[in-house]
Amino acid sequence: MTTTFITGANRSLGYETARRLIEAGHTVLVGARDPERGQAAADALGGARFVQIDVTDDASVAAAAADIEAHEGFIDVLINNAGIHGTSKPADQITAADAAEVFEVNVLGIVRVTHAFLPLLRRSANPVIVNVSSGMGSFVVTHDAERVESQVVTPLYTSSKAAVTMLTTQYAKAWPEVKVNAADPGYTATDFNGHSGPQTVAEGTDAIVELATVGTDGPTGTFRDRQGAMAW
Repeated sequence: MTTTFITGANRSLGYETARRLIEAGHTVLVGARDPERGQAAADALGGARFVQIDVTDDASVAAAAADIEAHEGFIDVLINNAGIHGTSKPADQITAADAAEVFEVNVLGIVRVTHAFLPLLRRSANPVIVNVSSGMGSFVVTHDAERVESQVVTPLYTSSKAAVTMLTTQYAKAWPEVKVNAADPGYTATDFNGHSGPQTVAEGTDAIVELATVGTDGPTGTFRDRQGAMAW
């Protein structure tokens, strides 16, 4: 049975990804910062175990890895889903502190978790990492006048997601034995955007679930949405 750990899995895309993967037969470990919400999500999902994790805190991440080491001993799939939008200030009011807050979660969080969990992944016969990125971090998409992403100005979130996609491709090159891919959920109705997106949360998890279930001959170093390969 495939064992999968998902950060930020107590709501929205993370929760739906967990639900779908449980349905597909995975043993899912629900990673969340808030113990009460995380446990409630695991209980509601059924067949899931809650593991407390704050991706911005080295000690918390190390403790989460140690918890899984003690209980499961390994993971097959790591889904780096936790992320924040950050400030909605106009661009000329954005500070370095604002940037640090966003990058701490969206980029450094992935580095921190991946570093800690790689030894657990390497015990799998088919280790897989899925980083949840965004078309908002794509140069091509954000310059396409026909795409809604081109109408949005949010410097920190977009640049952090561009970094996530590049980080993904570099990890894929560094670890050929691990499938490392990035997923763009697309504009999905979630808490993240006040449920304004046209896609359902199930549609928003299509690419994540697809990449989380690749076989040993699956792709690596790719960036995909639910329609297929993304330009970036």
